[in-house]
Amino acid sequence: MTAMRTPDQQLAVDLAAEAGRLLVELRTSGPTGRELGDLGDRRANTLLLDRLAAERPGDAVLSEESKDDLARVDADRVWIIDPVDGTREYGLGDRPDWAVHVALWERAGDPARSRLTAAAVSLPALGVVLGVDDDENYADPAGNHGVDGGGLLAPRTDSRPRIVLSASRPPAFADAVARAVGGELVPLGSAGAKTAAVVRGEADAYIHAGGQYQWDSAAPAGVALARGFVALRVNGDPLEYNVVETYLPDLVVCRADLADAILEAIGSVAD
Repeated sequence: MTAMRTPDQQLAVDLAAEAGRLLVELRTSGPTGRELGDLGDRRANTLLLDRLAAERPGDAVLSEESKDDLARVDADRVWIIDPVDGTREYGLGDRPDWAVHVALWERAGDPARSRLTAAAVSLPALGVVLGVDDDENYADPAGNHGVDGGGLLAPRTDSRPRIVLSASRPPAFADAVARAVGGELVPLGSAGAKTAAVVRGEADAYIHAGGQYQWDSAAPAGVALARGFVALRVNGDPLEYNVVETYLPDLVVCRADLADAILEAIGSVAD
């Protein structure tokens, strides 16, 4: 554990790991398919809400699995959580590309400086939790594998950049982006898993358009930004959290050296 980790960041990591352990246990002893996914969503959400109520009783929470209390918009501290990101992949039973997201948004005196200040993405099937610092990439002691004990993608066979994207909802600009960077398109599961693939060096970019909300990208974006990656909207605008509208449909996460080419390629299709 890094000595610089704040109490909030430590809590984010601990909660993501604890919810991940619960989900792995359910996956090995409970139902399957949609029933498992629904059970996992409920149980992990309850765990996270209970822990946050105990540990940070004055903070607001925005969760995919709970009714949105708009009082959060006026709160100074808001935890944004996705108890199971990639419920479909989780329910299949043999997929590693699902995640748990825990992030903290904090208000600043200057609204433009309000930001994500803590974030963790757990990959429970790999026993891995990604935090905001380079050395916060460790094996969950109760997990199945060490940090290098498994991957989200098969090993690379060439030097082309890998661009991960949704298998069911690939963006219209995907081919243009692949051509612009000389890369290959690789389908992968949840938003957290796709961002983790970039952060872990298994992929070089993640592109998405349509069908996401604040809880889908908050923790992944927080981890990526803190580690020096680019995370923004497909039009180049910054990602905004704890706003009234929870719908936040598009996202680019990539190595900094690829950002200009990717955004230009997306813009050429949009035009």
